[in-house]
Amino acid sequence: MGWRARGSEIMETLTVNLGDRSYPIHIGDGILSRAGELLTQVGLRGKIAIVTNPTVAQLYLDQANEALTRSGFAVTPILLLEGEEHKDLKSLSVVYDRLIGDRFERKSGILALGGGVIGDLAGFAAATYLRGVPYVQVPTTLLAQVDSSVGGKTGVNHHDGKNLIGAFYQPKLVLIDIAVLKTLPRRELVAGLAEVIKYGIIDDPALFGRLEKEMQKIVGLDRELLARIIATSCAIKARVVEKDEREDDYRAVLNFGHTVGHALEAVTGYTRFLHGEAVGVGMVKAAAMSMQQGFCDEKDFARIQDLVKKAGLPSDIPGDVRMQDLVQSMEVDKKAGGGRIKFVMCAGIGKARFHWLAPGEILGALEA
Repeated sequence: MGWRARGSEIMETLTVNLGDRSYPIHIGDGILSRAGELLTQVGLRGKIAIVTNPTVAQLYLDQANEALTRSGFAVTPILLLEGEEHKDLKSLSVVYDRLIGDRFERKSGILALGGGVIGDLAGFAAATYLRGVPYVQVPTTLLAQVDSSVGGKTGVNHHDGKNLIGAFYQPKLVLIDIAVLKTLPRRELVAGLAEVIKYGIIDDPALFGRLEKEMQKIVGLDRELLARIIATSCAIKARVVEKDEREDDYRAVLNFGHTVGHALEAVTGYTRFLHGEAVGVGMVKAAAMSMQQGFCDEKDFARIQDLVKKAGLPSDIPGDVRMQDLVQSMEVDKKAGGGRIKFVMCAGIGKARFHWLAPGEILGALEA
């Protein structure tokens, strides 16, 4: 990967190397205006559906539409209801209806313009419409930029659990414009930092240390620092995906903090916590369990807990949430099997390992 200048714009390009499914990740300041050019470079042309929500549409749909039509694309906007609670089969049907109504063909494309909800849902629509059409990720939240837009995980939620219906389906391109973060609400920006912290915990102690030292500059939207931590995060995720594209084993390391986090989202109806907020709580609980199991020491746990709090993320399970409900939700998680649940544990800052726990052990650890 390498930086190059284009006028006043900074730009970095990484590649996710997956053979004939490889694709570039472009990171820059103001590069949404080049969307048409960059989509053309990966072979897209003709009809393209922009899947988004009303808030993002008001801010960026015109800009995306202009960039695409300038390059000869015929654009169909598809607006969906906002929020994790709408990442469901009902919203998916809205996308299918528009694609069918506008006679989209196998060479037609889908562009996901939004956060993780839009990216996951639009990606699953692309994976399943006509058994697969090309799609592009244009993430507009920090969380989606560093995590969900990369790696090809797509899907929707079921009322019994998060992302239980989905497919692995890689995009043709990921376009990350850090300029859009200027309009992101602070709560959403902070939620995205949970995934960046996760990368530091599981893989990169230098990234973790940078976050400890420069959190205020990051939250203050220092553009070069943001571009660097986004690029570092994407590079870590790309390496993991290259080793294990379909989460047969190693890729599950990316779920650090997510087992408790997903359960917390589910038992609170996907309306109380943003995903990153739930992951913040989940990382602190996973670190506590890691310490209890002897995989990391008290100093590592304290650093993780302190950084989560320093970022402005929640770190505790609310008092009105029943621990038993959380454990029951974990039992229908994709990582459960044979009556036990696979947890990602911290083995020191920058290291992770897997450990299987029985529901009773998890309950005891959460109540400790």
